[in-house]
Amino acid sequence: MLGRKDYSQEEIDHAAATVRAQLAAFASLGAAKGSLEHVYFNNMTLALDRLFVHRIRPVTGKGTNPLNELELIAQSLIDNGGVFAPGKVIKYVPAASVLQLQAGDTIELTAAQYERLATACLADVQAKFRP
Repeated sequence: MLGRKDYSQEEIDHAAATVRAQLAAFASLGAAKGSLEHVYFNNMTLALDRLFVHRIRPVTGKGTNPLNELELIAQSLIDNGGVFAPGKVIKYVPAASVLQLQAGDTIELTAAQYERLATACLADVQAKFRP
């Protein structure tokens, strides 16, 4: 598939509904959720990235923003054993990011971190990728 420079409102709304459903499903686990939290939300972060996987760099830019942060986290989970690696393409500044991860941090997202990142990413998609 070619890169995407826009997403329909329907796609964005579907992503937002998916995020809400994931958070609700986790909240319903009760006491069992403690041991699952990091694994669950690291995987949900990969799923969130996949919803917008073909976004193009001319729209997202090369600076620190929620979508680029999501890309870096997903890439680190897949290719770097869950250790955050900012790479060289995106000019990542931890203080300007949603989660403020540092190079070398182990990625173990909590429900609150995932919710903050997902909310910021959805707002970023809405602002940058609507025709």
